[in-house]
Amino acid sequence: MNPPSADRPPAVATPTPTVPATAPGLGPEPGSESESRSGVGVGSAATLGSVGLVLAGGISVQFGGALAVSLMPRAGALGVVMLRLAVAAIVLMVICRPKLRGHSRADWGTVVVFGATMAAMNGLFYQSVARIPLGPAVTLEVLGPLILSVLASRRVVNLVWAGLALGGVFLLGGGGFSSLDPVGVAFALSAGAMWATYIVFSARTGRRFPQADGLALAMVVAAVLFLPLGLIESGDKLLDPTTIALGSAVAILSSVLPYTLELLALRRMPASSFAILMSLEPAVASIAGFLILSQTLSVTEGLAIALVIAASMGAVRTQVGRGKAKNVG
Repeated sequence: MNPPSADRPPAVATPTPTVPATAPGLGPEPGSESESRSGVGVGSAATLGSVGLVLAGGISVQFGGALAVSLMPRAGALGVVMLRLAVAAIVLMVICRPKLRGHSRADWGTVVVFGATMAAMNGLFYQSVARIPLGPAVTLEVLGPLILSVLASRRVVNLVWAGLALGGVFLLGGGGFSSLDPVGVAFALSAGAMWATYIVFSARTGRRFPQADGLALAMVVAAVLFLPLGLIESGDKLLDPTTIALGSAVAILSSVLPYTLELLALRRMPASSFAILMSLEPAVASIAGFLILSQTLSVTEGLAIALVIAASMGAVRTQVGRGKAKNVG
């Protein structure tokens, strides 16, 4: 199955050898207020709630991707990214009305890096799907969060879940990528690295700013950075009413909702568990292709989806068990 070029969110993730899940930027710090709010120390209900946030964000992204299929021929890949980021920035600023005063230089530095990461992740991924099919692109991109889960986790069992998910995403990519445009592959892998970085800075931003204020400010940074690129590629095509309407819908489904849900989820769960859940993205993309775009799944693709879902369920059960054990102790 070769799903048409659709849009992947830029949803959230990142790295350093043998970094513990509780290291700064990867999850709640021990004994901190963040940890008390997280599902790690509160129990299985909070953990399952954060999992629901992640899954809801993934589903929203794929519906946004279906809309983006019809939009990319109108506005181009960079034009679509610019519209998404610009509309999302406006919506979030209106809803959140973040305070601009009272933040430290480190706070602003975190927001700027977070915004730049979002801009890079979106741009790289859209350049990828302009050259290779969506399925392999998402499969390659998800390797970033998977690598994060291995590097950030201190539990051996998470290596098992990551390995199982890795096998699934490679099956979903057809068992190999040798026939793909190497430039498209390079863009997808680079987007994966940015996705990994996004997780870290989304978590850091969530701890430094209340609610979704940091996300709104970072989205403005991303939109400003991408504005020249979108204008150069698409120009007055971006003024077409239909293009604006579709771009706004894509922004809500693919940026505003998933980014907000994932930021909230990262306040309640470790980045390593979040990263493994992100391996569901290729599966959700394939299912969305079947339901929305009438694309059929092969036996191999069905098996790949089953492996990825099993890995994600294993990660959730591990996290829930950890929360119960802490409560008992």
